[in-house]
Amino acid sequence: MTNRKMHFRCSLQELRSLMELRGEESVTIIKEKYGDVNELCARLRTSPVEGLDGTSKDIVRRTEEFGQNFIPPQKPKTFVELVWEALQDVTLIILMLAAIFSLALSFYHPPTHIRQNCGKASGGVEDEGEAAAGWIEGTAILLSVLCVVLVTAFNDWSKEKQFRGLQNRIEQDQNFAVIRGGQVIQIKVSEIVVGDIAQAKYGDLLPADGIVIQANDLKIDESSLTGESDHVKKSVNKDPMLLSGTHVMEGSGKFLVTAVGVNSQTGIILTLLAAGEDEKNDKKKKKTQVAPMVEMQPLNQEKEPDKKKTPPKKEKSVLQGKLCKMAMQIGKAGLIVSTLTVAILIIRFLIDTFLIEKVLWSKACLPIYVQFLVKFFIIGVTVLVVAVPEGLPLAVTISLAFSVKKMMKDNNLVRHLDACETMGNATAICSDKTGTLTMNRMTVVQTYIAGRYHKTLPKPDQIPAPILDILVQGIGVNCAYTSKIMPPEKEGGLARQVGNKTECALLGFSLDLHRDYQNIRRKIPEEKLFKVYTFNSSRKSMSTVLKNHDGSYRMYTKGASEILLRKCCKILIEHGKTKAFKRQDQENLVKKVVEPMASEGLRTICLAYRDFPTTDGEPNWEDEAHILINLTCIALVGIEDPVRPEVPEAIRKCQQAGITVRMVTGDNIDTARAIAIKCGILQPGDEFLCLVGKEFNQRIHNSRGEIEQERLDKIWPNLRVLARSSPTDKHTLVKGMIDSTVLEERQVVAVTGDGTNDGPALKKADVGFAMGIAGTDVAKEASDIILTDDNFRSIVKAVMWGRNVYDSIAKFLQFQLTVNVVAVIVAFMGACITQDSPLKAVQMLWVNLIMDTFAALALATEQPTEELLLRKPYGRNKALISRTMLKNILGHAIYQLAVIFTLLFYGEKLFNIDSGRDAPLHAPPSEHYTIVFNVFVLMQIFNEINARKIHGERNVFKGIFNNRIFCFILLGTIVVQIIIIQFGGKPFSCAGLAIDQWLWCVFLGFGSLLWGQLVTSVPTSWLKFMRLPGQGMQQEEIPEGELDEAKTQEEIDHAEKEQMKRKRWLRSYNRILTQTRVVDAFRHSVSPRKGLEKPESCNSIHSFANSPESCMEDSVSQGPLIDEDDAAIDEVVV
Repeated sequence: MTNRKMHFRCSLQELRSLMELRGEESVTIIKEKYGDVNELCARLRTSPVEGLDGTSKDIVRRTEEFGQNFIPPQKPKTFVELVWEALQDVTLIILMLAAIFSLALSFYHPPTHIRQNCGKASGGVEDEGEAAAGWIEGTAILLSVLCVVLVTAFNDWSKEKQFRGLQNRIEQDQNFAVIRGGQVIQIKVSEIVVGDIAQAKYGDLLPADGIVIQANDLKIDESSLTGESDHVKKSVNKDPMLLSGTHVMEGSGKFLVTAVGVNSQTGIILTLLAAGEDEKNDKKKKKTQVAPMVEMQPLNQEKEPDKKKTPPKKEKSVLQGKLCKMAMQIGKAGLIVSTLTVAILIIRFLIDTFLIEKVLWSKACLPIYVQFLVKFFIIGVTVLVVAVPEGLPLAVTISLAFSVKKMMKDNNLVRHLDACETMGNATAICSDKTGTLTMNRMTVVQTYIAGRYHKTLPKPDQIPAPILDILVQGIGVNCAYTSKIMPPEKEGGLARQVGNKTECALLGFSLDLHRDYQNIRRKIPEEKLFKVYTFNSSRKSMSTVLKNHDGSYRMYTKGASEILLRKCCKILIEHGKTKAFKRQDQENLVKKVVEPMASEGLRTICLAYRDFPTTDGEPNWEDEAHILINLTCIALVGIEDPVRPEVPEAIRKCQQAGITVRMVTGDNIDTARAIAIKCGILQPGDEFLCLVGKEFNQRIHNSRGEIEQERLDKIWPNLRVLARSSPTDKHTLVKGMIDSTVLEERQVVAVTGDGTNDGPALKKADVGFAMGIAGTDVAKEASDIILTDDNFRSIVKAVMWGRNVYDSIAKFLQFQLTVNVVAVIVAFMGACITQDSPLKAVQMLWVNLIMDTFAALALATEQPTEELLLRKPYGRNKALISRTMLKNILGHAIYQLAVIFTLLFYGEKLFNIDSGRDAPLHAPPSEHYTIVFNVFVLMQIFNEINARKIHGERNVFKGIFNNRIFCFILLGTIVVQIIIIQFGGKPFSCAGLAIDQWLWCVFLGFGSLLWGQLVTSVPTSWLKFMRLPGQGMQQEEIPEGELDEAKTQEEIDHAEKEQMKRKRWLRSYNRILTQTRVVDAFRHSVSPRKGLEKPESCNSIHSFANSPESCMEDSVSQGPLIDEDDAAIDEVVV
């Protein structure tokens, strides 16, 4: 250990203390202790130019001495903890208490003469063996509850494990540029060690603490640590300290890594947070839910954490809002029905016993009466259990988890779960041009040099030597040194473009002129650049200043042609001479060169320079307005970025699916329009708007400079191309579209972005797509989905998966609500008429298990098909349950109720068996009620096949064998049902059935499929009569012409366009809240920092458990359950 410390003349504690310094103080301390950063490099045995040698021995030694660049994640919850959470379900707790009470009372056996004196209901034909078996029901209920809890906990555990794997995948994909052995290489963030020389560039998320060695206009966003929103300028002489977790907003630079992992400033804070988390009790932990991997809270003016400040209220996702509203309605009604059931049972028992039979009250009968009371209570809880489909959040979870895994194969790396289903509702996509719609492989194809317009690349001898020298030097030094052309990976392939693709096009142009830019960079290394004005969205240009030997300066500039040309006062002509470049000349050049290039879809770049002679004195380099003027134009180049061949077809599919695609680009209007036409966003002759950012802002601002939504509403519906736009313009457009109510349907907007400044728009969007290849770390962190191939076609895949998620959950709802309606009515009516529920508590728990967990798994794992793109998006306000689904639910409920009640009241006559009605307290299971139970389950199993189609399709078997999970679950459920019926006995209240009875049960179950064909034949429009009271009087009717037109679309669209009052279905709000803990852990495992979570993000159903009050407060503002009147829908609160 001593030898190691001698090897590095700088200790870990010394570096940690050093990194706590800020600003001028840090510069002073570095000078006092080390002299300069180069001396600190020497103490850490590294070179500021060559970096580390990269040998494994050296890396291991540094890791042992200074630690690994890894912060341990939060300890996952154990399986026991997840079981305990599942046990918190209120309904299960009530059921367990009732079962325990029933179990305790079952051991009390009063003498026969006392039992006979307590009324007919308590007496009966039961032998001692049956009476002694009374404990079985209570035990069976407890075992069933245990089964449900274990299934829920296992689902929790498996999903958390899966999404921790997803997080590891995200982290493994994070690389950073370091210099080792004199070469710039990309390594995984976790492999960075103290002593590495790292390169920071625009858009990077810094992975470790460090000290600046060289900076070019480097500005850092440190708000994640300090709460200060202003960007901090970093330089060697002012503030050289770089902190991990902060973002590079402008410029580039090199820095010495001085602290990694838990020893970095972010690591220290996160370790303290994790320690504080461990000390909190369970109750407080549930309230605060502070994960160790979070960003720091913003600081107030006194530099103390602003703990009182409440976080911004989150807007719920489209699907979540509809499910939340559903939960509220069903919760209330479920409790009413269950309470009513218990009350009716008790009242009827009292009337029968004390009024009709005139039994006298006796204390000796009290235990028997209590047994009946517990039985009634269990029946009531059973009705509640049936009324509440706790499999709904599980269906959401499974569908999202399944989709996320499959979407990875389609180049969609999902970072926020709710983005899956939200994307299915998307009505608009605002897409970047470069890299998304185009190939992002740029090449110079046209030039204007020395007064000549070259439609093809000129040869070197066609360009005057003085101009060629200036051109090549300007390209070499005024492109980021991280941009370069590499040899092709395969022989005969295209050269690889590394870095900014526009700069790679210019570097490739230099090579085409037989001039190697690397020779220039070797003569003028990055350290010798006097000053660099890096490209940003406001400048639209990049400039590099060189200092000559005589003390003069030369500045090379490149940027948007129409902007830089206005700043040129001279232009190079033949023989390298300069000529005055007046305003008229500029306009002529734009008309004759720039516009023709742009009309062909080329990006036009102006290359220029300016000399600063010594006689003018030292310029004020901070005054950009006076630096970037009086330029001399060297050349104009037209850069081609071909449209991806698959993009026009992908955009056509989007348009066919009812999604409007808009292009938002920084390129000029002519180039943008040409590319839009090639992509199919615009068609020749269209009257849609194409605007530049300046005109867009003029139109939407009033005389006071404020943005007016009304002005914006006049523009965005017809806007298709927004050119020369800034990130602020993109954010304004996205926000305006989301907030707009000008169209009948509220917009659900998806946005693509790759730059750091795209962050606000990506966060504001309902779904933000970041480019996985060209995107910066900041853009990726602000996004919901990362396109790993930067391809627009992958967005179309995301739409398909999103719609598939939505449809999968709708399928489950159609199936589940049918089960619930039938089961609740059967349990309620049966209990009221026969004083007992035909479906026992244990049977209902089994039904809940197969109809919730298994059905969720079966129906939520369907593969998406191209047919999903043939319908319009559901939108933000459309009904979750369409009229077609409502028809199916009611139609199948009628059939099932008719069959069940026929069997219940006439089954003993039809099958010539003993009646199971009015059985005594501990009577043995009857064949009668076993047949009722068996037919009920088999009807659900066959109806599960019907539920695969929700748009009125007749062929419910189409594609069934493509979903093996569905087939296995269906067969498995049938096998288990046979076992329960034949061997379940007393615990399941079942008696074995004969072969002929089984055949009748299967026939009646199979009848669900035949009945389904009849239900499909019923016109959906017949349900227009369904209007429930209390829903408001307004109703939007569709004109007959539009109705006829709607019939030509898919049936789901027909149902959506008609407005009607909705039928309230029962759902338990409390049950949904407790079950949503299935995915509660995801929000802490997917995102390594709180900053990864979008403040405006609308998480799916799995997140509203954290703020149930928002569900209650905002439920009115969400979409209707069944085609609700638009006028009753308030604007969603953002």
